[in-house]
Amino acid sequence: MAQTKNLLLFRKWDISKIEVRDPGLKTAISMKKMIMPMTFGRSALKRFNKADVNLVERLANKMMHFGKRYAKNTGRMTGKKMNIFNTVKVAFEIIHIKTGMNPVEVLVRAVENSAPNEDTTRIVYGGTVYHVSVDVAPIRRVDLALRFIADGVKEATFSNPKPIEEHLAEHLIRAQNNDSDAPSVKKKNELERIAQASR
Repeated sequence: MAQTKNLLLFRKWDISKIEVRDPGLKTAISMKKMIMPMTFGRSALKRFNKADVNLVERLANKMMHFGKRYAKNTGRMTGKKMNIFNTVKVAFEIIHIKTGMNPVEVLVRAVENSAPNEDTTRIVYGGTVYHVSVDVAPIRRVDLALRFIADGVKEATFSNPKPIEEHLAEHLIRAQNNDSDAPSVKKKNELERIAQASR
């Protein structure tokens, strides 16, 4: 069977030349070529398999947790994946118009800049709780970065007349530039600061 030479994401964006610069995230960020990034949950029950899921789909999955202001998920957006994909498509168009860059590359850079290297964990030793600094696994780094991006967009759009697509586009552009005012980069820096204090 003849293979298609180059599949464009959403029939528009070429992801074949996008390179992950962060050596720690090379195995955790998947740039699998596909037109519609949808795996229908095939990797849900297999351990570590989410590293093979396209990054755009993982972003869409995180964005589906939309509910009340501080509730992570009230079920309001659960299952409405096509709505989120349409949001992501429009946000990508806005990014392309504003920066002239490939929006998928902007997303990859935003994830690299929002992924924390250190975190803290609780260790109970003789009835006393210690917070100890630990390195973060690559898959968890990507998970946290996507969660920070989705939460930042959710909080910015809540009871705000500006459309979610514009918020998502702006957030990704700011995170890509490593702007310390971008909510996801701010959360990453805060997490690393706390971890550094408990070394």
